[in-house]
Amino acid sequence: MPQPDAVVAGHICLDMIPDLPPIDVRTDLRPGAVIEIGPAILATGGPVSNTGRNLHRLGIRTRLMGKVGDDDFGRIVLHQLRDDDPALADHMIVTPGETTSYSVVFSPPGHDRTFLHCAGANATFGADDVRYDQMDGARLFHFGYPPIMARMVANGGAELVTMYRRAKATGAITSLDTAMPDPKGLGGQVNWPAVFARTLPHVDIFLPSLDELVVMLRGHMPAADPPDDALLSTIAAEMLALGAWIVVLKLGDRGLYLRTGPEGVPFLRGAGWRSRELWAPCFEPQPLVGTTGAGDATIAGFLAGILRGQPPEEALTSAVAVGACNVEAADALSGVRPWDETQARVAAGWGRQSVTITASGWTWDDAHSLWVGPHDER
Repeated sequence: MPQPDAVVAGHICLDMIPDLPPIDVRTDLRPGAVIEIGPAILATGGPVSNTGRNLHRLGIRTRLMGKVGDDDFGRIVLHQLRDDDPALADHMIVTPGETTSYSVVFSPPGHDRTFLHCAGANATFGADDVRYDQMDGARLFHFGYPPIMARMVANGGAELVTMYRRAKATGAITSLDTAMPDPKGLGGQVNWPAVFARTLPHVDIFLPSLDELVVMLRGHMPAADPPDDALLSTIAAEMLALGAWIVVLKLGDRGLYLRTGPEGVPFLRGAGWRSRELWAPCFEPQPLVGTTGAGDATIAGFLAGILRGQPPEEALTSAVAVGACNVEAADALSGVRPWDETQARVAAGWGRQSVTITASGWTWDDAHSLWVGPHDER
């Protein structure tokens, strides 16, 4: 395989996604109930699959580094990777005696998804499982889901810090995605402010969801639903102060928020990245089928825009466009279209969902169909 533009490492699993009828989750899911459902989709999940394979579909040469067991689920995962490109499985680790991670994805129509998750081999993934010698020439290193990868967050996140320090030393742009920690698991007991303080100096692009970040930093979900929009600026500024150059916050169906600092972004050529604050509404899916993998796909769109040299307005637009394509299918991959087709869909006037912003100082940029924040100095 040619040298990659992007290396995507971290969590990978097998998603089992049953086709569910409309369900009232408050009353229908009672003990002893029988609910008839449709066939189940088996699809790879986690950022190694959802971000990595979607980067590949968007035309970015991508190398995947994850870990599976030598069991039936592991063989299914590797088979699905090879279906896209035989080389995508070349740098995966197969560990004898370990269980491949899997999730049962509960995604009834009209409701956000819920996961029943087994960490499996992801729990033993560590800094040495990344092949830094295979990153020579890679422009981007992306890692995802440390909160549900036990070894990465043990001992105050020592493996996570080591991995990012070594990845940054290769010269690649580094990016980090998170996952919602289980409050009863190891990820829920971690001192995340301390972990971020040690890790983010080596992370260029930080891409959590707002809900995940509030839980990890404040110890609880946002107090309001939707949260106070002023919280975005506050919490993004905290992450910039810890060392990230670009902070992107996923907001679900409210879109995608970006903030950069006054120093600009030294690894990106051209103007347009200094002191930016932007909010891109989602595109209208046609139709909305399922939200599995939407955040990972959105990240793939943003990172592909970065690697293709797009300015922040266009990279955010590409991100939410890929995310909207994603939710037009039940799984995390089959809805995503090639890069040129996605860009053509945007150019043809694809409609956006409306977003009402409660914080003051935001203005609408009609040329780019996004909101510009009060801290934006463009």
